[in-house]
Amino acid sequence: MKMLVRILLNGLGLWAASQLLSGIHYSGDLWYLLLAGCVIGLVNLLVRPLVTLLSLPFVVLTFGLFFLVINGVMFWLVDKLLAGLRVDSFLWAIAGGLFLAVWNLLLRSLLDKE
Repeated sequence: MKMLVRILLNGLGLWAASQLLSGIHYSGDLWYLLLAGCVIGLVNLLVRPLVTLLSLPFVVLTFGLFFLVINGVMFWLVDKLLAGLRVDSFLWAIAGGLFLAVWNLLLRSLLDKE
């Protein structure tokens, strides 16, 4: 059940990002957002730990700011995996990754209180 909630939050976050950030676009309906939420969750579960481990020296040297680039790379990878999602540039991917990170942090903190 918790995994389903995370998928829904990722899909809703992607919709909100596409509404607020002009460089992120998606074509589809609710089912596509759920699929995109699944893909975002899988990429963050499978690829992100490896990328974080390999880039650990950069994370340490930049005092954690390199995590913005890692979030952008993950968002850019989801863009490449899904045909209906389009990110205009890598800077928009970084903005989308940052938006989703803050989105998930805020909503999970609200849901954990309940």
